[in-house]
Amino acid sequence: MASKLERALAQFRRRQRAAQKESPEASSDDPFRAVVEERLHHLEQQLDELKGRVNGLIFLVAGTALTQVIIKIIQ
Repeated sequence: MASKLERALAQFRRRQRAAQKESPEASSDDPFRAVVEERLHHLEQQLDELKGRVNGLIFLVAGTALTQVIIKIIQ
């Protein structure tokens, strides 16, 4: 699911850059575009943070399971 979101965000950024190349003077004065860019930036940051937390949780669970297996083998 995250890969779908990442692809959609990448596609949005490509379209945005293409639109800026076509008419940079119109996009620089557009306050709505600035708000959308800021929200997109925050969304990307939140997605990166979420991915980091999920990875940490996966390693925590895997480490706990491995520790339990080692304890069972030693006993």
